[in-house]
Amino acid sequence: MAVDELQAIIQRCQILEEADFKGEDFNLFQVAGQKCLEDGYAAQLLEVIQNEKNKVIIKNMGWNLISPLVRCIFMYKLEDDKREHCLKILDQLAQLCNPKELFLGLLEQIEQTSGEQVCQTVMLLLQPLQIVLLKLQNKKAYSVGLSLAMIMNQLTALPVPYTKQQIQEDKLGLCQCCNAVVDFAKPFVNEVVKNMEKSSEYNEMELKEELLKFCMKSLKYPLLTAQLEQLEGMEEHPFRRFATEIIDILWDIRELIPLVFLHRKGKSPHWENQEFADIEQKNSADSLACLSYLMFVQHFGIDCFPAVFSPSYLLQCNMTHIEVLLKRTEESMLSKGLDLFESCLLRMEDNSLLHQYLEFRDFIDVPQDLVKVMTLCPIEHLRKKSLNILQLFIDKFDAEGKYTLFRCLLKTSNHAGVEGYIIKNIKDQIHLSLTKACDNIWFMGHHLISLLDLVLLLPEGAETDLLQNSDRIMASLNLLRYLVIKDCESDNQTGVWTTLAKIEQNFLKPLHVGLNMSKAHYEAEIKNKKENRREAHSSNTVCSLTVSGEKMPAMTTDMQLQVLHSALFTFDLIESVLARVEELIEVKIKAVMDENS
Repeated sequence: MAVDELQAIIQRCQILEEADFKGEDFNLFQVAGQKCLEDGYAAQLLEVIQNEKNKVIIKNMGWNLISPLVRCIFMYKLEDDKREHCLKILDQLAQLCNPKELFLGLLEQIEQTSGEQVCQTVMLLLQPLQIVLLKLQNKKAYSVGLSLAMIMNQLTALPVPYTKQQIQEDKLGLCQCCNAVVDFAKPFVNEVVKNMEKSSEYNEMELKEELLKFCMKSLKYPLLTAQLEQLEGMEEHPFRRFATEIIDILWDIRELIPLVFLHRKGKSPHWENQEFADIEQKNSADSLACLSYLMFVQHFGIDCFPAVFSPSYLLQCNMTHIEVLLKRTEESMLSKGLDLFESCLLRMEDNSLLHQYLEFRDFIDVPQDLVKVMTLCPIEHLRKKSLNILQLFIDKFDAEGKYTLFRCLLKTSNHAGVEGYIIKNIKDQIHLSLTKACDNIWFMGHHLISLLDLVLLLPEGAETDLLQNSDRIMASLNLLRYLVIKDCESDNQTGVWTTLAKIEQNFLKPLHVGLNMSKAHYEAEIKNKKENRREAHSSNTVCSLTVSGEKMPAMTTDMQLQVLHSALFTFDLIESVLARVEELIEVKIKAVMDENS
């Protein structure tokens, strides 16, 4: 019988000194203890462990029971008495065993767990692990750091619940587990705080550094991925609670403000392997970006934040983080980047951001990343939001800043729709310059002429794909029409009349040629399709069609004809606006000539 075997080993070991225990004794104790657990004799094993006479034996050998004990706890149902006995055994082992040996045994169990049992195992072993760590004297900081790193590495493999339903269900127990891990860390945070209060020159930095690493890992996972908005009907959002606890730890160990402003430069470990160094840097950048989002969007820890910084300085500090988030493709991270950018911009007055900020690389790179979100992101509401934020960003700059930003985006966006949008913004700024009493030199005279050189031209002359560039071309024609109507040749405030010959040469004439070529090409295509349809005696033949260099999905001949007619309609629209612009120019020139004659 398993209990008899265990009693025999116990009696044999009771008469031995601690130093005389052999490897064979350890093995026999483990086998007998495991058999007791598996055969359902947990109550008898508990009595053996609680017996004062066996204290030395349990201290040295008890840690060997951790693995079978964890297996049995998960095997029994919650209401089973045997499970309750197993939990009491675990508690006794935490109190009685050699801390160093038990520490390694507990960590091994956490490391070996996987899948659906990760959170269950971690939550089961957190309390005994905490008890053991609090007993350790040597390498305590290292052991706490190792424990937290091991736990977070195991949790990182689990998907983060995102929707309200997923968070409420918490199938794998991640929400509950994350908050349990924070509670596990609190005694060590209190120890650091206590020591810092004793001395302003607190030198025991190792434990503080380990807690900081834990917070940085928590910011990257799960908080960077988690949905952190308040959810209707949910009394306590588990990830919001977790975020609050992480911010509190950073504040308590006096690292919150340095992290927000100093970006921890020079504090990352030195890696001889550049690949490891790059991974460390990326992880740190993700964590800091999440921290800024928590503070400036969700306002966690904002009460601790010094209210002495200008909105433009806060924007400057956050641009690096915004760039990190906008380069991601995951909805949760992209939306955080857009929210952070929007939050920083909404703090500012229009026209208050000095053009000198564009000398910082981030202020040029971020709007380009925003354009990529606008044009490439598959999620519609994020595309729309990014467009609104681009407009906000434009509005905040002074006149020279707007001018410089427009030039940059016209050169880098490579998207006709975006270029059309920028050209519309240029028109709005010219309108303000013409209608305001104060002169705006950046959207008048030679500065404007330099900008119009980028606007009023066809990228590839007469051979430009007019269909693909129709948004840009229509915006350019509308701008030119506005200039001709609003700025008389005699006043020439904008300088457009001075450069009219250049505009005709680089824009209007090539556009005429391009329109004639494009219309002829599409009309020929329509004729061919109609002839082919008659030959096939059916309009249901499925073919392929290439428009603007892109192959369209398989379509019937009728569908292709519809697309081709739509293209011709676009060309007719461009042609009608072009004719109106040329008519206005002719009328204005004739009027001036009549006045002079």
